[in-house]
Amino acid sequence: MKKIRVVVVDDSAYNRRAITKMLEELSGVEVVGYATNGEEGIRRVIDLTPDLVTLDLEMPRMDGFTMLRILMASSPVPVIVISSTAGDEKVFKALELGAVDFIAKPTTIISEELLKIQADLHEKVQAVFKLNMAIVKKTCEPVRPPVEPAAAPQRPVAATLDVVAIGSSTGGPPALQRILGAFREPPPFAMVISQHMPSGFTKTFADRLNRTTGCEVREAQDGDEVLPGRVLIAPGGRNLTFVRMGDKVVARVVAPVKEDRYVPCVDTMFTSCANIYGSRMLAVVLTGMGNDGAKGVRDAKRFGAQVVAESEESCVVFGMPREAIATGLVDRVVPIDQMVREILFRTGLSLFV
Repeated sequence: MKKIRVVVVDDSAYNRRAITKMLEELSGVEVVGYATNGEEGIRRVIDLTPDLVTLDLEMPRMDGFTMLRILMASSPVPVIVISSTAGDEKVFKALELGAVDFIAKPTTIISEELLKIQADLHEKVQAVFKLNMAIVKKTCEPVRPPVEPAAAPQRPVAATLDVVAIGSSTGGPPALQRILGAFREPPPFAMVISQHMPSGFTKTFADRLNRTTGCEVREAQDGDEVLPGRVLIAPGGRNLTFVRMGDKVVARVVAPVKEDRYVPCVDTMFTSCANIYGSRMLAVVLTGMGNDGAKGVRDAKRFGAQVVAESEESCVVFGMPREAIATGLVDRVVPIDQMVREILFRTGLSLFV
């Protein structure tokens, strides 16, 4: 089997050695070169034509952002950002520029932290190379602005659903930005989101989205009320569930259980949401690795919810939608460009489009 050829770009000699060691412990991966800054990194990518690049963002001479812009315009290649700044907006800027995913670099060299990152790195490298390499250029395109803006209705419209629950992983941040960015005004339904992301990043992600949409977007806190026009994003490393308190539905932010392979867990959110909202819920499964969401889809349908999944043509990694579709319970499969229109159609709000 052809090995996955990787170039490591990082100005720290220690980080280069550590990342190289972690990568080469994964069968089928070969680190073919390294670079200490973006300028050198571009030369390495052109000369060595790797299958994957790991990229630090803060480097001398040419930083990771400039390198990303140049690579995606001239020599698209899957890029995994490895960042040490928890919660920094720079990570999300890199994803918008075309990076496939990111990993939180440890702030210390404690062995437990390194082992956790190694497992994450291995999983994400393998996920990237389940991509159809014929569409790598499409995969690595920078995030585009919404193509289907959702204007406010000309007259009051009541939604036929109360909540849209969205699950995503690899490739999810740009996809979520496209969906939420299409709303110029708060819609008459709530949205709840579980995006696989480590702790320390989701608040910055929510704040960034809040500035680019007509919705109120916030990192969920225990006790937050689920309200029309509000978007609650599960905190990194925690699960988002819901309880009814009188005539209100409020969020409960809980610790994951041992069985939760992916956190925040989409299955947990879908199941809890469906248990409360039933047929007044729409579940949406976006791009991502693994099978998180498939069990939640089964539970959602059992309670009468509708389910939509992103199609393979627009996914960065088709794992989560594929597994959801395989249940035979998905009502519609659409590319990300059509997702807002589909959500509005399902919630009875075609006048928004």
